[in-house]
Amino acid sequence: MKENKDWNGKHIAISRADSIGDVLLTLPVTAWLKEQFPSCRITFFCRSYTAPIVKYYAAVDDIVKTDDLFTLPKKEQVDAIENLGIDAVVHVFPKKELAKLFKKALVPTRIGTSHRLFHLNTCNIRLDFTRKNSPLHEAQLNFELMRPFGLPEIPSFEAVNRYTSEFTIEKQELPKAFEALLAEKYIILHPKSQGSAREWPIEKYFDLAEQLIVNGYDVIFTGTEAEGKLFRKKIPDHDKCHDSTGKLSIDQLIWLIKNASGLVACSTGPLHIAGFLDVKAVGLFSPRIPIHPGRWRPLGNHSTTLVFNPECPICKAKKDCDCISDISVEAVLQTLISR
Repeated sequence: MKENKDWNGKHIAISRADSIGDVLLTLPVTAWLKEQFPSCRITFFCRSYTAPIVKYYAAVDDIVKTDDLFTLPKKEQVDAIENLGIDAVVHVFPKKELAKLFKKALVPTRIGTSHRLFHLNTCNIRLDFTRKNSPLHEAQLNFELMRPFGLPEIPSFEAVNRYTSEFTIEKQELPKAFEALLAEKYIILHPKSQGSAREWPIEKYFDLAEQLIVNGYDVIFTGTEAEGKLFRKKIPDHDKCHDSTGKLSIDQLIWLIKNASGLVACSTGPLHIAGFLDVKAVGLFSPRIPIHPGRWRPLGNHSTTLVFNPECPICKAKKDCDCISDISVEAVLQTLISR
Protein backbone atom coordinates (compact mmCIF):
# COMPACT_ATOMS: atom_id res chain seq x y z
CA MET A 1 0.00 0.00 0.00
CA LYS A 2 1.22 3.51 -0.78
CA GLU A 3 -0.06 7.11 -1.21
CA ASN A 4 -0.91 8.83 2.15
CA LYS A 5 -0.25 12.37 0.91
CA ASP A 6 -2.00 15.70 1.22
CA TRP A 7 -5.27 15.39 -0.71
CA ASN A 8 -6.40 18.96 -0.16
CA GLY A 9 -7.48 20.47 -3.46
CA LYS A 10 -7.63 17.01 -5.06
CA HIS A 11 -10.64 15.32 -6.66
CA ILE A 12 -11.65 11.97 -5.14
CA ALA A 13 -14.30 9.65 -6.60
CA ILE A 14 -16.20 7.11 -4.51
CA SER A 15 -17.80 4.32 -6.54
CA ARG A 16 -20.76 2.46 -5.00
CA ALA A 17 -23.28 1.49 -7.67
CA ASP A 18 -25.62 -0.75 -5.72
CA SER A 19 -28.55 -0.43 -3.29
CA ILE A 20 -29.82 2.27 -0.91
CA GLY A 21 -28.66 0.72 2.36
CA ASP A 22 -25.17 -0.04 1.02
CA VAL A 23 -24.83 3.50 -0.34
CA LEU A 24 -25.93 5.09 2.95
CA LEU A 25 -23.41 3.02 4.89
CA THR A 26 -20.68 4.19 2.51
CA LEU A 27 -21.41 7.91 2.81
CA PRO A 28 -19.59 8.36 6.18
CA VAL A 29 -16.23 7.82 4.43
CA THR A 30 -16.88 10.98 2.42
CA ALA A 31 -17.43 12.99 5.61
CA TRP A 32 -14.20 11.59 7.03
CA LEU A 33 -12.31 12.59 3.87
CA LYS A 34 -13.68 16.13 4.14
CA GLU A 35 -12.56 16.30 7.78
CA GLN A 36 -9.03 15.28 6.83
CA PHE A 37 -8.81 17.30 3.61
CA PRO A 38 -11.35 20.16 3.76
CA SER A 39 -10.61 21.45 0.27
CA CYS A 40 -10.84 18.09 -1.52
CA ARG A 41 -13.67 17.55 -3.99
CA ILE A 42 -15.76 14.38 -3.78
CA THR A 43 -17.79 12.89 -6.60
CA PHE A 44 -19.98 9.88 -5.85
CA PHE A 45 -20.64 7.35 -8.61
CA CYS A 46 -23.98 5.62 -8.01
CA ARG A 47 -27.12 4.35 -9.72
CA SER A 48 -29.90 6.79 -10.66
CA TYR A 49 -32.07 4.95 -8.13
CA THR A 50 -29.82 5.95 -5.22
CA ALA A 51 -28.82 9.43 -6.43
CA PRO A 52 -31.68 11.09 -4.43
CA ILE A 53 -30.10 9.60 -1.29
CA VAL A 54 -26.59 10.81 -2.07
CA LYS A 55 -27.67 14.35 -2.95
CA TYR A 56 -28.83 14.96 0.64
CA TYR A 57 -25.40 14.15 2.10
CA ALA A 58 -23.45 17.34 2.71
CA ALA A 59 -19.94 15.90 2.20
CA VAL A 60 -20.62 14.91 -1.42
CA ASP A 61 -19.98 17.64 -4.00
CA ASP A 62 -21.13 15.94 -7.21
CA ILE A 63 -22.92 12.81 -8.38
CA VAL A 64 -22.37 10.71 -11.50
CA LYS A 65 -25.20 8.31 -12.33
CA THR A 66 -23.56 5.15 -13.62
CA ASP A 67 -26.56 3.95 -15.60
CA ASP A 68 -26.53 7.26 -17.50
CA LEU A 69 -22.77 6.96 -18.00
CA PHE A 70 -23.12 3.51 -19.54
CA THR A 71 -25.65 4.75 -22.13
CA LEU A 72 -22.83 6.72 -23.79
CA PRO A 73 -20.65 5.25 -26.55
CA LYS A 74 -17.54 3.55 -25.12
CA LYS A 75 -15.11 6.33 -25.98
CA GLU A 76 -17.42 8.98 -24.57
CA GLN A 77 -17.61 7.04 -21.29
CA VAL A 78 -13.85 7.32 -20.94
CA ASP A 79 -13.90 10.96 -22.04
CA ALA A 80 -16.58 11.76 -19.46
CA ILE A 81 -14.36 10.48 -16.64
CA GLU A 82 -11.22 12.11 -18.06
CA ASN A 83 -13.02 15.46 -18.21
CA LEU A 84 -13.78 15.30 -14.48
CA GLY A 85 -10.08 15.50 -13.63
CA ILE A 86 -10.27 12.82 -10.94
CA ASP A 87 -7.08 12.22 -8.93
CA ALA A 88 -8.21 9.08 -7.08
CA VAL A 89 -11.07 6.60 -7.20
CA VAL A 90 -12.15 4.22 -4.45
CA HIS A 91 -14.08 1.18 -5.65
CA VAL A 92 -16.13 0.48 -2.53
CA PHE A 93 -18.47 -1.75 -4.54
CA PRO A 94 -16.36 -3.64 -7.09
CA LYS A 95 -17.78 -3.31 -10.59
CA LYS A 96 -15.61 -4.49 -13.46
CA GLU A 97 -16.95 -2.10 -16.11
CA LEU A 98 -16.31 0.95 -13.91
CA ALA A 99 -12.88 -0.27 -12.84
CA LYS A 100 -11.86 -0.60 -16.50
CA LEU A 101 -13.15 2.89 -17.31
CA PHE A 102 -11.16 4.57 -14.55
CA LYS A 103 -7.99 2.81 -15.73
CA LYS A 104 -8.60 3.82 -19.36
CA ALA A 105 -9.21 7.38 -18.19
CA LEU A 106 -5.75 7.29 -16.57
CA VAL A 107 -6.97 8.19 -13.08
CA PRO A 108 -3.66 8.19 -11.17
CA THR A 109 -4.76 6.46 -7.93
CA ARG A 110 -7.19 3.56 -8.22
CA ILE A 111 -8.07 1.80 -4.97
CA GLY A 112 -9.89 -1.51 -4.62
CA THR A 113 -9.94 -4.78 -2.74
CA SER A 114 -7.37 -7.46 -3.55
CA HIS A 115 -10.12 -10.09 -3.56
CA ARG A 116 -11.42 -9.17 -7.01
CA LEU A 117 -9.37 -10.69 -9.81
CA PHE A 118 -10.17 -7.85 -12.21
CA HIS A 119 -8.65 -5.37 -9.74
CA LEU A 120 -5.23 -6.90 -10.47
CA ASN A 121 -5.37 -5.18 -13.87
CA THR A 122 -7.43 -2.12 -13.00
CA CYS A 123 -6.33 -0.95 -9.52
CA ASN A 124 -2.83 0.14 -8.51
CA ILE A 125 -3.62 0.01 -4.78
CA ARG A 126 -5.24 -3.22 -3.60
CA LEU A 127 -6.20 -3.70 0.03
CA ASP A 128 -6.39 -7.13 1.61
CA PHE A 129 -9.36 -7.45 3.95
CA THR A 130 -12.50 -9.60 4.09
CA ARG A 131 -16.04 -8.58 4.92
CA LYS A 132 -17.83 -11.91 5.23
CA ASN A 133 -16.68 -13.06 8.68
CA SER A 134 -15.58 -9.72 10.11
CA PRO A 135 -17.03 -8.65 13.49
CA LEU A 136 -17.15 -5.05 12.23
CA HIS A 137 -20.21 -3.18 11.02
CA GLU A 138 -20.53 -2.64 7.26
CA ALA A 139 -20.04 1.11 7.67
CA GLN A 140 -16.78 0.46 9.54
CA LEU A 141 -15.58 -2.02 6.92
CA ASN A 142 -15.92 0.64 4.23
CA PHE A 143 -13.22 2.59 6.06
CA GLU A 144 -10.70 -0.16 5.25
CA LEU A 145 -10.49 1.44 1.82
CA MET A 146 -9.52 4.79 3.37
CA ARG A 147 -6.14 3.56 4.62
CA PRO A 148 -4.27 4.95 1.56
CA PHE A 149 -5.51 8.41 2.64
CA GLY A 150 -3.73 8.06 5.98
CA LEU A 151 -6.41 6.39 8.10
CA PRO A 152 -4.45 4.89 11.04
CA GLU A 153 -7.20 2.60 12.35
CA ILE A 154 -10.82 1.72 11.68
CA PRO A 155 -13.11 4.09 13.62
CA SER A 156 -15.49 2.71 16.24
CA PHE A 157 -19.16 2.26 15.47
CA GLU A 158 -19.88 5.29 17.66
CA ALA A 159 -17.37 7.40 15.74
CA VAL A 160 -18.90 6.41 12.40
CA ASN A 161 -22.38 7.05 13.78
CA ARG A 162 -21.73 10.77 14.22
CA TYR A 163 -21.46 11.18 10.44
CA THR A 164 -25.21 10.62 10.07
CA SER A 165 -25.61 14.32 10.93
CA GLU A 166 -24.43 15.15 7.38
CA PHE A 167 -27.69 13.71 6.01
CA THR A 168 -30.51 16.27 5.75
CA ILE A 169 -33.52 16.73 3.49
CA GLU A 170 -35.52 19.71 2.30
CA LYS A 171 -39.31 19.82 2.61
CA GLN A 172 -41.06 17.73 -0.03
CA GLU A 173 -44.60 17.97 -1.36
CA LEU A 174 -46.48 14.74 -0.70
CA PRO A 175 -49.66 13.41 -2.31
CA LYS A 176 -52.66 14.98 -0.53
CA ALA A 177 -53.62 11.79 1.28
CA PHE A 178 -50.23 11.65 3.00
CA GLU A 179 -49.62 15.38 3.46
CA ALA A 180 -52.42 15.47 6.05
CA LEU A 181 -50.73 12.69 8.03
CA LEU A 182 -47.70 14.86 8.78
CA ALA A 183 -49.70 16.47 11.57
CA GLU A 184 -50.49 13.05 13.09
CA LYS A 185 -48.52 10.40 14.96
CA TYR A 186 -47.72 7.69 12.47
CA ILE A 187 -45.52 4.62 12.19
CA ILE A 188 -44.13 3.34 8.88
CA LEU A 189 -44.13 -0.41 8.21
CA HIS A 190 -41.89 -1.55 5.35
CA PRO A 191 -42.48 -5.31 5.04
CA LYS A 192 -40.43 -6.26 1.97
CA SER A 193 -36.76 -6.04 0.99
CA GLN A 194 -36.66 -6.86 -2.74
CA GLY A 195 -35.05 -10.14 -1.72
CA SER A 196 -32.05 -8.52 0.00
CA ALA A 197 -32.80 -9.77 3.52
CA ARG A 198 -34.66 -12.24 5.69
CA GLU A 199 -38.20 -10.93 6.12
CA TRP A 200 -40.61 -10.99 9.04
CA PRO A 201 -43.95 -12.60 8.05
CA ILE A 202 -46.35 -10.15 6.40
CA GLU A 203 -49.19 -11.34 8.66
CA LYS A 204 -47.25 -10.08 11.67
CA TYR A 205 -46.96 -6.65 10.09
CA PHE A 206 -50.76 -6.62 9.75
CA ASP A 207 -51.16 -7.65 13.41
CA LEU A 208 -48.69 -4.96 14.43
CA ALA A 209 -50.62 -2.36 12.42
CA GLU A 210 -53.83 -3.20 14.28
CA GLN A 211 -52.05 -2.94 17.65
CA LEU A 212 -50.51 0.40 16.72
CA ILE A 213 -53.93 1.77 15.77
CA VAL A 214 -55.27 0.71 19.16
CA ASN A 215 -52.39 2.68 20.71
CA GLY A 216 -53.36 5.85 18.84
CA TYR A 217 -51.06 5.74 15.80
CA ASP A 218 -51.76 5.96 12.12
CA VAL A 219 -49.90 3.30 10.12
CA ILE A 220 -48.40 3.71 6.65
CA PHE A 221 -47.27 0.72 4.61
CA THR A 222 -44.43 1.55 2.22
CA GLY A 223 -42.78 -0.28 -0.67
CA THR A 224 -42.53 -0.40 -4.42
CA GLU A 225 -45.52 -0.96 -6.70
CA ALA A 226 -44.40 -4.56 -7.26
CA GLU A 227 -44.15 -5.14 -3.51
CA GLY A 228 -47.54 -3.53 -2.92
CA LYS A 229 -49.15 -5.99 -5.32
CA LEU A 230 -47.96 -8.80 -3.06
CA PHE A 231 -49.75 -7.61 0.06
CA ARG A 232 -51.90 -4.47 -0.35
CA LYS A 233 -55.20 -6.36 -0.64
CA LYS A 234 -54.60 -7.80 2.84
CA ILE A 235 -53.73 -4.52 4.58
CA PRO A 236 -56.19 -4.00 7.49
CA ASP A 237 -59.28 -2.10 6.36
CA HIS A 238 -59.18 0.87 8.73
CA ASP A 239 -59.20 4.64 8.18
CA LYS A 240 -55.96 4.92 10.18
CA CYS A 241 -54.17 2.36 8.01
CA HIS A 242 -52.71 3.67 4.74
CA ASP A 243 -51.10 2.13 1.66
CA SER A 244 -48.38 4.22 0.02
CA THR A 245 -46.79 1.43 -2.05
CA GLY A 246 -45.87 2.63 -5.52
CA LYS A 247 -47.16 6.15 -4.78
CA LEU A 248 -44.04 7.95 -3.58
CA SER A 249 -40.74 9.04 -5.12
CA ILE A 250 -37.55 8.35 -3.16
CA ASP A 251 -37.47 12.03 -2.09
CA GLN A 252 -41.06 11.82 -0.85
CA LEU A 253 -40.35 8.57 0.98
CA ILE A 254 -37.40 10.19 2.77
CA TRP A 255 -39.59 13.13 3.83
CA LEU A 256 -42.33 10.78 5.02
CA ILE A 257 -39.77 8.84 7.08
CA LYS A 258 -38.26 12.02 8.54
CA ASN A 259 -41.63 13.00 10.03
CA ALA A 260 -42.57 9.55 11.31
CA SER A 261 -42.69 8.46 14.95
CA GLY A 262 -40.95 5.24 13.99
CA LEU A 263 -40.27 2.69 11.27
CA VAL A 264 -40.15 -1.10 11.26
CA ALA A 265 -38.37 -3.11 8.58
CA CYS A 266 -35.87 -5.88 8.07
CA SER A 267 -32.37 -5.09 6.81
CA THR A 268 -33.30 -2.84 3.90
CA GLY A 269 -32.88 0.73 2.61
CA PRO A 270 -35.75 2.52 4.41
CA LEU A 271 -34.49 1.17 7.75
CA HIS A 272 -31.13 2.85 7.14
CA ILE A 273 -32.80 6.06 5.95
CA ALA A 274 -34.71 6.21 9.24
CA GLY A 275 -31.49 5.65 11.17
CA PHE A 276 -29.68 8.47 9.37
CA LEU A 277 -32.62 10.81 10.07
CA ASP A 278 -32.61 9.93 13.79
CA VAL A 279 -36.10 8.47 13.57
CA LYS A 280 -36.79 5.48 15.82
CA ALA A 281 -35.75 2.64 13.52
CA VAL A 282 -36.60 -0.91 14.60
CA GLY A 283 -34.75 -3.48 12.53
CA LEU A 284 -35.81 -7.14 12.51
CA PHE A 285 -32.90 -9.51 11.93
CA SER A 286 -31.60 -13.04 11.82
CA PRO A 287 -28.54 -13.55 14.07
CA ARG A 288 -26.77 -15.59 11.36
CA ILE A 289 -23.40 -14.40 10.08
CA PRO A 290 -23.02 -12.42 7.78
CA ILE A 291 -26.60 -11.04 7.88
CA HIS A 292 -26.68 -10.39 11.64
CA PRO A 293 -27.35 -6.95 13.18
CA GLY A 294 -23.71 -6.54 14.22
CA ARG A 295 -22.93 -6.17 10.54
CA TRP A 296 -26.07 -4.45 9.23
CA ARG A 297 -27.87 -2.66 12.08
CA PRO A 298 -28.94 0.88 11.18
CA LEU A 299 -26.83 3.81 12.26
CA GLY A 300 -28.54 6.60 14.19
CA ASN A 301 -29.11 7.57 17.82
CA HIS A 302 -32.62 6.10 18.01
CA SER A 303 -32.08 2.83 16.18
CA THR A 304 -32.50 -0.61 17.66
CA THR A 305 -32.62 -4.21 16.46
CA LEU A 306 -34.50 -7.32 17.43
CA VAL A 307 -33.65 -10.98 16.90
CA PHE A 308 -35.64 -13.92 18.26
CA ASN A 309 -32.71 -15.79 19.78
CA PRO A 310 -29.18 -14.36 19.60
CA GLU A 311 -27.86 -17.86 20.36
CA CYS A 312 -29.97 -19.70 17.79
CA PRO A 313 -28.02 -22.95 17.20
CA ILE A 314 -29.04 -23.20 13.53
CA CYS A 315 -27.88 -19.65 12.85
CA LYS A 316 -24.69 -20.27 14.85
CA ALA A 317 -23.99 -23.15 12.50
CA LYS A 318 -24.50 -20.69 9.59
CA LYS A 319 -27.34 -22.79 8.23
CA ASP A 320 -30.52 -21.53 6.62
CA CYS A 321 -32.95 -20.53 9.37
CA ASP A 322 -36.27 -18.71 9.64
CA CYS A 323 -36.10 -17.77 13.33
CA ILE A 324 -36.80 -14.13 12.43
CA SER A 325 -40.43 -15.30 12.03
CA ASP A 326 -40.58 -16.01 15.77
CA ILE A 327 -40.00 -12.39 16.81
CA SER A 328 -43.28 -11.50 18.48
CA VAL A 329 -45.60 -8.66 17.54
CA GLU A 330 -45.64 -7.69 21.23
CA ALA A 331 -41.84 -7.30 21.32
CA VAL A 332 -41.87 -5.05 18.27
CA LEU A 333 -44.80 -3.02 19.61
CA GLN A 334 -43.17 -2.41 22.97
CA THR A 335 -39.89 -1.39 21.34
CA LEU A 336 -41.74 1.10 19.15
CA ILE A 337 -43.90 2.77 21.77
CA SER A 338 -41.48 2.73 24.72
CA ARG A 339 -39.91 6.07 25.61
